[in-house]
Amino acid sequence: METLLLIISILLIAIVLLQSNKASDSAQIITGGNESLFQNSKERGIELLISRITLILGIIFFVISFILFIK
Repeated sequence: METLLLIISILLIAIVLLQSNKASDSAQIITGGNESLFQNSKERGIELLISRITLILGIIFFVISFILFIK
C-alpha cells in the first residue's frame, strides 16, 4: 500500500507541474495586476483533462493516506 501511495504522490506532483500557470508573476497576484486570475474561464481540451486527472489523483491520495492512518 505504501508503494501505491508513493506512485500516486509522484504522479500527482508531475501532473501539477504540467498545469498551466494562471498567474504570470506572484507579485501581480499581491498587487492585483492580473485581473483575469479569478475570472470564470472554462477549461478546454488538455487543460480540462489535466485538471480532472489532478482531482482524481488527489482524491486517491487522500483515501490511501486515510486508510494507512487508520491501519
